[in-house]
Amino acid sequence: MNFPDAQSLFDALCEPFPSESVDWRVGSMDKEKLEGKALAYVDARTVMDRLDSICGPDNWACNYSPGCGPSIVCNLGIRMPNGEWVWKADGAGATDVEGEKGMLSDALKRAAVRWGVGRYLYELDSPWVALKPKGRSFVIPDSERKKLDELHEQAAQKVGWGGPSGVAAYRFLLRVVTETITQPSDADQFREKYKSMFPLLRVAMRRHLESQLERVGQPQSQAAE
Repeated sequence: MNFPDAQSLFDALCEPFPSESVDWRVGSMDKEKLEGKALAYVDARTVMDRLDSICGPDNWACNYSPGCGPSIVCNLGIRMPNGEWVWKADGAGATDVEGEKGMLSDALKRAAVRWGVGRYLYELDSPWVALKPKGRSFVIPDSERKKLDELHEQAAQKVGWGGPSGVAAYRFLLRVVTETITQPSDADQFREKYKSMFPLLRVAMRRHLESQLERVGQPQSQAAE
């Protein structure tokens, strides 16, 4: 694991997935069951691949414990760059298909979301798409996949920025910073004074703010690069 600190590790876990790794399932349907809402998700194997690639196979672990009622809790631990293990947990109930297996997979995925893995998918739009019958249920036909992939690609480019209100607030913060911090010493004092607040910013916002602070005092030609 080659991350300087826990924040860098978390940022890497939060990175969006390629569109081919994202699947879509049917949510609510219209009365005629001709259209339904498409909900994005990743399967448990994709989550495990992300943990293996970012943390290393020997730097994460999980175990299960009984939850409330007919549910199970996945405890997901990751070794931090300083060697300390940190654990986060979430649970799930039995699913309609392969109940026990689905419950284990869903619990793992939800625990991973607490680490930022695939969390952005919860903010993705759920568009109405055409459906086709499959057995006793309905699925999304391949003809809708291109539209859904494009939707995901657009969302992936915005990961780390949040919604319009968050972006507007950040723009205000950035304007205040650029108008009041003009010397490298000012930037250093700002980082020290508000270091506990930086992790509260969205990933892309924090990275952008840090880059702007690094450029304070540089010639305009360098600052514009």
